[in-house]
Amino acid sequence: MKKARSWCQAGQSPAKSHSKNAIVEKIINNNLNMTVMKKCFFLLIIMLSLVFNECRADNPADPGTKSTAANSVVQLSNDSFKKMIFNYEINKEWKFEGNRPAIIDFYADWCAPCRQLSPLVEEIAKEYSGKIDVFKVDTEKERMLTQKLGVTGLPTLLFVPVKGKPQITMGALPKESLVKAINEILLIK
Repeated sequence: MKKARSWCQAGQSPAKSHSKNAIVEKIINNNLNMTVMKKCFFLLIIMLSLVFNECRADNPADPGTKSTAANSVVQLSNDSFKKMIFNYEINKEWKFEGNRPAIIDFYADWCAPCRQLSPLVEEIAKEYSGKIDVFKVDTEKERMLTQKLGVTGLPTLLFVPVKGKPQITMGALPKESLVKAINEILLIK
């Protein structure tokens, strides 16, 4: 009864006092939640900036080419392919634009056999460094080039000799087959 009288004397009812306490608790909880949200948001911004800065760290001079594996494998775009390999818009007959024999790996990131073949291609590029050029074409990004060359299956390797017509193979080849193709098609021993 004393508590009821003290509320009544203060001009408050027990229900109003309880609702004020609940409101104060909600405000405190909201402030704590906002603080946690601000910290999470701040951390998210920091993490995203680090991720995207990492993606931009490899900024080659020619945006159409990107080297991997210590500059041994070069990523080709449609434009760089026309400059460095074959300009299919100008030439109707095959005319290789390069100075050294080349291997071009047509791949996609989602393709499991392509992922199996990739380390072999990089290994071949290192072993034959200075004798052949090794390129990669991401078929998801370079759809026009892929269509123009008639690449329908993955992985596809295009062996391009300095003189003569290129030859194409499909599927993940073992290293022995790659070496044999290099020796026979590209005439490198």
